[in-house]
Amino acid sequence: MTSAAAPERSSKLRIRPAVSRDLPALIALDEEVTGIAKRTYWKETFQLYGARRRVPRFFLVAESDGTIEGFIVGEVRAWEFGEPPCGWIFAVQVRPGTRLTGTGTLLFGALCDAFRRAGVQKVRTMMLRGNNLVLSFFRSQGMMAGPFIELETTLD
Repeated sequence: MTSAAAPERSSKLRIRPAVSRDLPALIALDEEVTGIAKRTYWKETFQLYGARRRVPRFFLVAESDGTIEGFIVGEVRAWEFGEPPCGWIFAVQVRPGTRLTGTGTLLFGALCDAFRRAGVQKVRTMMLRGNNLVLSFFRSQGMMAGPFIELETTLD
């Protein structure tokens, strides 16, 4: 039995801040991965995290040969439940055909560098318990269970 080779990453891959002309590609990539069209959500998210360029918010893309191969979004949150400032990652997507090429790792590293420059020493994220793909990715980046317990309720 032969195993498929991992797709090759272009040596031209670069990580940069998202710009407005990236929005159609970002929206399409997210829909390709999640199966849900969220055009308004991503436009609003870009306005908050990309267009205004307010520190400590970050919206980064991985681009290769003019194609968006992935993105990551995060921010610094301070004093939630008494905790000192920390980085929060709330979105990461990599084009399915280019996974396992290091794109997600480069995005994660670039966002962590931005968090470090903002004075942060911890990074957090949250995902659905059964999302093994995303869980495996974050664990491969050295993340593990933290000190918090997520609670929720359904509102009538």
